Amino acid sequence: MSSDRKHRQIGLVLFDDAEELDFVGPFEVFTMANEVFGHLGEQPRHDVLLISETGKRVRCAKGMEITATHSFADAPQLDVLLIPGGNGTRREEHHQPMLDFLKAQAGCAEWVTSVCTGSLVLGAAGLTEGKRVTTHWAFIPDLRKRGYAGEVLEAIRYVRDGNLVTSAGVSAGIDMALWLTGQIYSPEHARFTQKAMEYDPAPPYSAAV
Repeated sequence: MSSDRKHRQIGLVLFDDAEELDFVGPFEVFTMANEVFGHLGEQPRHDVLLISETGKRVRCAKGMEITATHSFADAPQLDVLLIPGGNGTRREEHHQPMLDFLKAQAGCAEWVTSVCTGSLVLGAAGLTEGKRVTTHWAFIPDLRKRGYAGEVLEAIRYVRDGNLVTSAGVSAGIDMALWLTGQIYSPEHARFTQKAMEYDPAPPYSAAV
């Protein structure tokens, strides 16, 4: 389905108090996209890396503990960089090793992305200056006050500005990751991935009955 044979490195940057689904959702999309290649008789086209500052375990916002596969020091150059949101972003906004890592990686990355308040950390690293971004609906006013971005959009699932893609809260990261899969490979491959995941949202209680 795709003539692009480059083998990419997709890195999800973790930290204490990261929101679980912000990165687990995209992780499922990207790993399932590789499985789809397998079903087509093709080799995987990317690695999905879990990166933390030390390369050790992080404790996420709801208590899930995740062991990283790489540290900031030994992570390869990433083609796709993703940082999730969660309460830990308020700390990471001022954590220089995180900001330095993001800036260094973003310089050569094809795509720089965030979910939820991950856009706050990208902003603190200077990666959203003059750009259009979004974040979790409840954090929109605070992100606007920070002045990190050119414009903070609301009521939208994800926003692309150049190679920067930011998404709204939690589940919006799945939509963004599927869109990105379509951009990297093909819309057809993204649709196969979505079908393989049985991702067809139909939330209950969405209207009065």
